[in-house]
Amino acid sequence: MTKYLAGFLIAIFLAGLTPSLFSLAATSQEERAALEQQLAELEAQIAKDQATIELYQKQGKSLQGEISGLNARINKLNLQIKAIGLSLARLDKEIVENKSQIKVTEDKLELNKTALYRLLRDMYEKDRAGLVEVLLKNPRISDFFNNVNNSLSIQGNLALTVDTVTNLRGRLIVEKEDLAEKRSDAARLKAAHDAQQKTLQGTKQEKATILAVTKGQESKYQDIVKQTKKTAAQIRSRLFELLGGGSLTFEKAYDFAKFAEQATGIRAAMILAVLDRESALGQNVGKCGYKTAMHPTRDIPSFLALVAALGINPDTITVSCANADGAYGGAMGPAQFIPSTWNLYKDKVADITGHSPASPWNNGDAFVATALYLKDASRGCDAIYSKKLDVERCAAAKYYAGGNWRRHLWGYGERVVIRAQQFQNDINDISS
Repeated sequence: MTKYLAGFLIAIFLAGLTPSLFSLAATSQEERAALEQQLAELEAQIAKDQATIELYQKQGKSLQGEISGLNARINKLNLQIKAIGLSLARLDKEIVENKSQIKVTEDKLELNKTALYRLLRDMYEKDRAGLVEVLLKNPRISDFFNNVNNSLSIQGNLALTVDTVTNLRGRLIVEKEDLAEKRSDAARLKAAHDAQQKTLQGTKQEKATILAVTKGQESKYQDIVKQTKKTAAQIRSRLFELLGGGSLTFEKAYDFAKFAEQATGIRAAMILAVLDRESALGQNVGKCGYKTAMHPTRDIPSFLALVAALGINPDTITVSCANADGAYGGAMGPAQFIPSTWNLYKDKVADITGHSPASPWNNGDAFVATALYLKDASRGCDAIYSKKLDVERCAAAKYYAGGNWRRHLWGYGERVVIRAQQFQNDINDISS
């Protein structure tokens, strides 16, 4: 009886998703396709507003141009907020699906554990009876071999059930990590949504202030432009706050970025924008030890090998923390690379900077690593977008969220390209 029960349970558990979950998956695919279409339409509208903004920027500073540019920015921000909201809605649906799948896996695991317990109990009872005793209890030789075959069948089912339990446990770990990442991603999207809302309000206020102060007079507007223009000395001495903690003068940060630009072709302003703390949206950086923050198999071994090569006590290093949703942290230094990603770039960084081994806590190495990552990301973005600004936005989103970059195109990605333009203006001022 037990072997048939075990076989029946295993057949059910290995069968995969239930019909209701197949229906759910089909519905989700339709919803995703609809959301993708809406996002594509929004991106087309955003591109039109961006073209308007660029047009007025090329025309030079004038009151009418500034007001028209601000109106275009307001329209663009409204569309971006809507795009972020759509991405967040899709992610929320994925989280619901993820939770449902975890429940299915947990149920399968529990039933398999029950089957495993019964098989182990039967094995124990069979093992207690020796072959001689079984032979005496079964005078017919055919009955004896039937009992032996039953015992072998139980052992086979036991091995299969153990394998199933092991696989289900592994799947459950992956599914729970995936859920934690999605929850973390949702939190970042909400932060981006809030940040864009604040930017929108600030842009509206900027427009209102300009109109109030100038009273529509071009001469008054030009006076404001002169008063607010920073000198080259002020720009050079201003502090540049690094994403992973710490600060440099802008001049020194630009020197690092310029070196990385020469080595990789990624413009210095873009590197500065990615490393700038203002684009980080409040990430949790540099406050935790590696034991509690890092992924135990993906990152801790690489981290320990790295600090050993650098001659650093790992217990003295702080890295980004795991978050409340359970997603792992462990990002290191100004560029916020996790150890497994740093491993992919450390040799290339060493070839460029001459530091062997390269260190994620060295500013020069960190700037180069950021540029190398952006260069690799840009190659994939080139196949999707034709305009440089769009490619940079895409590359920044990939730097921030990896394969989930599309969710962060109009949050983090947009913040970086705007910040890059501000840094480019500063670079132009100190280079002229």
